Amino acid sequence: MRILLAGAAGQLGRELKRSLACLGELVALDRNGLDLSDSSQLSATVRSIAPSVIVNAAAYTAVDRAETDVATATAINATAPGILAAEARRLGALLIHYSTDYVFDGKKPTPYTEDDAPAPLSAYGRSKQEGELAIASEGGRHLIFRTSWVYGLHGSNFLKTMLRLARERDELRIVGDQFGAPAWTRHLADVTTLIVARHEDACGLYHLAPTGETNWYAYAEAIFAEARRIGLLDKTPTLHRITSADYPLPAARPSNSRLDCSRLQRDFGISLPDWRVGLTDCLADTRF
Repeated sequence: MRILLAGAAGQLGRELKRSLACLGELVALDRNGLDLSDSSQLSATVRSIAPSVIVNAAAYTAVDRAETDVATATAINATAPGILAAEARRLGALLIHYSTDYVFDGKKPTPYTEDDAPAPLSAYGRSKQEGELAIASEGGRHLIFRTSWVYGLHGSNFLKTMLRLARERDELRIVGDQFGAPAWTRHLADVTTLIVARHEDACGLYHLAPTGETNWYAYAEAIFAEARRIGLLDKTPTLHRITSADYPLPAARPSNSRLDCSRLQRDFGISLPDWRVGLTDCLADTRF
């Protein structure tokens, strides 16, 4: 099996590079080797490698900047996945792509299923939805995994920001009216690898997120409590719960980012553990 991994230097890509290596020949490329904003290079590179599996972990994730940089977000999150899907179909390859809870507006009172209609609130969310549609429209074999609140050892994410701010500040104001489940990149990568290894004919859209739910305020509390318990922090800041309206940002966020993952459980017999398990295991990694 020859696997092409795009976005190998990202926070999810680094975990995928580790987990996918056991499946065969892995060609792992960062942005220098495979620039998703360059459509001509994208097609040429895929054709030269001729993989049997393409895993796209690359994305434009600057949610607020996307409001004024729509062209770049669209090129990377929408146009490029469509090109990858077309090349995968031509090769008879499987394309694996990652999407986001931001394709929803967050107004549903219960967790979102794959059958719920997307209604993104932001340019970033729209670009990710367009990427999903572009992949599906090509008609080739694909797996789209929607996930939420991604974090890990690498890159920029809420967990690392909180640990940094805990060392710099005595008080923090954290939004407490947006709900979801933080997804550890290692869990996402390992589930991806397991599905590729065991389900060669898999195809479709799946929600991939931990069980349980929290909000950003409670998530920060959990980060500080666990980091303090294992000695990563010698002090924790005082937290103040605020609303989304108290902390306006250029891009609107969904208030409900909870994802129903029962389809994943039904089709593959796989479910991620509670989000607290991922947090505990991630913080226990000696690289922190």
